[in-house]
Amino acid sequence: MPSPPVASRSAGAAAAAARRILHPSPLRPATRWATIKAATTTRTLTTSRHHLPASLSATTPTRTSSRPYHSYSHPPPPGPFTPIESLLLAAAYRHVPTHGFSPKALARGARDAGYLDISATIVPDGVFSLVQWHLVTQREALAARSAALSGDGQKGGGVASRVEALTWERLLGNAEVVGQWQEALAIMAQPSYVPASVKELAMLVDEIWFLAGDVAVDPTWYTKRASLSAIYAAAELFMTNDRSPGFHDTRDFLRRRLEEASEIGNLARSVREWLSFTTSASTNVLRSKGVQI
Repeated sequence: MPSPPVASRSAGAAAAAARRILHPSPLRPATRWATIKAATTTRTLTTSRHHLPASLSATTPTRTSSRPYHSYSHPPPPGPFTPIESLLLAAAYRHVPTHGFSPKALARGARDAGYLDISATIVPDGVFSLVQWHLVTQREALAARSAALSGDGQKGGGVASRVEALTWERLLGNAEVVGQWQEALAIMAQPSYVPASVKELAMLVDEIWFLAGDVAVDPTWYTKRASLSAIYAAAELFMTNDRSPGFHDTRDFLRRRLEEASEIGNLARSVREWLSFTTSASTNVLRSKGVQI
């Protein structure tokens, strides 16, 4: 077949170029997919936060607002209690000063909340859940107390003085139930509840150091928290036998122990005292329940 004339080929090429300009060819599959994916990603990033409820969108944590510690770089985990458990435990807690951390307090709380007494059994760990409710709510209340202390001039007193003030504020949180706190210590000392109790103590002292303004991330991060854990546990134990007005003796005890915190021997002694007491208290409570020990 003879080749078309050169002029015809030139005219055909020019026509093809014009068609490409007026009617661009569709994207290749890979290019088209990349374009769609990029557009979808951009739309998701720009609209997903807009569609969140206002309360969640406003409180979503950002990197700039996170605490300087690694454990505070993420949103806090959900609380240990379901809404129904929170309702029952809050109602039961009002009976603790009279009935202690006991099944009776749980039953009274269930009745006050509008449930049958048997509803208290939905609380997974029984009376320990009531103890844990006290620990969690008192720890979470420290932030508001810290703000009040800052307004009273404690903010300018240095980290050490703020640690003392916050630790004392947390101890005062036991004042309403101090008569039942030895029973609570015995419950926490039971082997199945020790891990949760120790974890809560660690969270408490970490909160105290943070609220006091400590931002150091050197190796003393661990020793300071271990020391304060032992001091707080010893002061909490001392407070259960304190009959002085306003727990004045406990305040002096706490101040002395914090001043001696640099001595490793006192740290070990505080831990031994706490373990000795909780073991003894646990044994006495179990014996009072008829267990042969």
